[in-house]
This record gives sequence, C-alpha cells and structure tokens, in this order.
Amino acid sequence: MKKLFTSCLSVCLSLFLLASCGGDDKQLAMVQKAVAIESGEECHLCGMIISNFAGPKGELYRKEQQNTVHKFCSTRDMFSYYLDPENQRNVSVMYVHDMSKMPWEAPDDGYFIDAKSAWFVAGSNKTGAMGKTLASFSKQQDARAFAKEYGGKVINFEQVKLAVLM
Repeated sequence: MKKLFTSCLSVCLSLFLLASCGGDDKQLAMVQKAVAIESGEECHLCGMIISNFAGPKGELYRKEQQNTVHKFCSTRDMFSYYLDPENQRNVSVMYVHDMSKMPWEAPDDGYFIDAKSAWFVAGSNKTGAMGKTLASFSKQQDARAFAKEYGGKVINFEQVKLAVLM
C-alpha cells in the first residue's frame, strides 16, 4: 500500500510540475519514468502476464501517448516492438532492468535504466518470457562478465537489430 501511495504521489507531483511549468522536454522526461510492474499486468506485445517470467523486462513511452507506459515481458519483446519503423519514430523513452543489480529470476523494478545507454548481451543461454532475450546492464564490464559466464556477445543499443533478436 505504501509503495502504491508513493508511486501515485510521485506521478501526481510530476504531472503538477509539468502542467505548471509549460511542457518542455525536461518536464516531459520527469513524467516518463519507469514504473513498477504490478501483478497481473500483460505484455504490450504478446499479452503474457509479465511477472510470471524471469529475466529483464522493458518499458517505453510513445510520443503521442506521453502519460502511458507500455510494459513488456522481456527485453526481446520490447525491442521487437521498437524496431518496427513506425514505432521507432514514435518512441520517446525506453527502460530496461539493470541485471547488474539483481538475480535473473527476480528482476527488481527499482533498478530500471535508460535502454539507450545500456549494454546488452545477445545470444546467452539465459532465457526470458519468450525464450532468447537480451540481458541488460548499466555497465559494460558487468555485461562482459555475464557473457563470459553464460555466453553471448556484448552490444550497445545501436547494435540491437531484428537479426540479433532471433
């Protein structure tokens, strides 16, 4: 209950600041923060229950839906959605779990990071909701250590393409 109250208070405060200060990109970024994945929420792409699966998850905001977060059961599903050219043009912010800070089996929503600055491991033997997924990290050295232990290749955001997801 306390967590829900804190989340609601944070969103309300951010919306108040956005409304009272204009609407420039800095205020918009305040509203477009990663939010907790609640029990029973479904993946925006496949409809699966997000919290039923291990591995990193993703969230994004579209430019025309500035106050609506789209949540995904895996980084693979988020990137599958994002890499569609129509969606790519319209996404403003993307978040992924920082797997440097938590075990694979229990991603913690307190550790979302900006996907555009994250490091990813593609092709590891760890799986997410839809099978293969991208392990996401805030630090390149953590991604390298993960790849050494579980296989795969370390890449940055710009190197994530549909072929990498297959």
